[in-house]
Amino acid sequence: MVGKVRDTTNLVPGVVVCLLAAGVSWLVSGAIPGLSALLIAILLGALWRNLLPFPKTLNPGVDFSSVKLLRTGIILLGFQLSLSAILDLGPGVLLVVLLSVTMTFGATLWIGHLMGISLAQRLLIASGFSICGAAAVAATEDTACASKEETATALALVVFFGTLMIPLVPFLGQLLGLPEESLGMWIGGSTHEVAQVVAAGGAVGGGALAVAVTVKLARVLMLAPVIAGITVYMNRHGQARAGKRPPLVPLFVVGFVIAMLIRTAGVLPESVLAVVQVVQTLLLAAAMFALGLGVHFKTLLRVGGRPVVLGLLSTLVIMAVSLGGTGVFPPG
Repeated sequence: MVGKVRDTTNLVPGVVVCLLAAGVSWLVSGAIPGLSALLIAILLGALWRNLLPFPKTLNPGVDFSSVKLLRTGIILLGFQLSLSAILDLGPGVLLVVLLSVTMTFGATLWIGHLMGISLAQRLLIASGFSICGAAAVAATEDTACASKEETATALALVVFFGTLMIPLVPFLGQLLGLPEESLGMWIGGSTHEVAQVVAAGGAVGGGALAVAVTVKLARVLMLAPVIAGITVYMNRHGQARAGKRPPLVPLFVVGFVIAMLIRTAGVLPESVLAVVQVVQTLLLAAAMFALGLGVHFKTLLRVGGRPVVLGLLSTLVIMAVSLGGTGVFPPG
């Protein structure tokens, strides 16, 4: 009993610091439209780790935040998804979402294999770039048996390429003469982070923003089956971590699906959903800050250019697939 209390007490300093950083990130993102609280938190953690001394007493709470707070935040993310709103997109748009995610995921794994990149690193990049950015990378970390260095690399790539897409996709869409809603579909079908989608769609117009966010949330819906698929693959090929095998469907993925079904049922008032969204953002931002503390710039420099090239190619694949799909199945 005394040991459990001591262990819990050891968690408090690190968890408090992560939550405080999340609060700062949330406030900054609210003051500067287009900036994601999650990405700000990652950067804050990385800057602290590389520029300032880091007390070892924070490590237990930071490790707890990077796993437990992350999974709780992902469960709450399900409350943002309404199956009815996603199904209203129509079968053509849903097919584009499915193809964008699966083709990007598969192409990233295949290209990364040809480049000699580790399976864990390929899985992290494939998940982050095809589904929902940093949250997908972090959700895949344990299932893919990834190292902290591989996770940090994937997160850095999501931040870099996703930020580039905020001005790039709207510019290219207008250059191609895409209608506003079609451009919104391309933005939602290709851009990595939800916040980056909001920034890019908002720069185009209200019609583009509404379509972009809905299409993006349809991609987020793919998180559950992808994580389950990775788990099955790792178990069958004996690549799971030593010890007890993880369940075929991780518990937090089940929670994510249940939350989505509750949102779809419409039993929660909008005021409650608004509070849940804030809590979800704070928990994910706290987890991202904890993950950012694992980013060592010197280590990233030693990784080399292959993951960067893979990130670029993965971005080009999802942009091409979603653009082609938008042309064949425009929203309407």
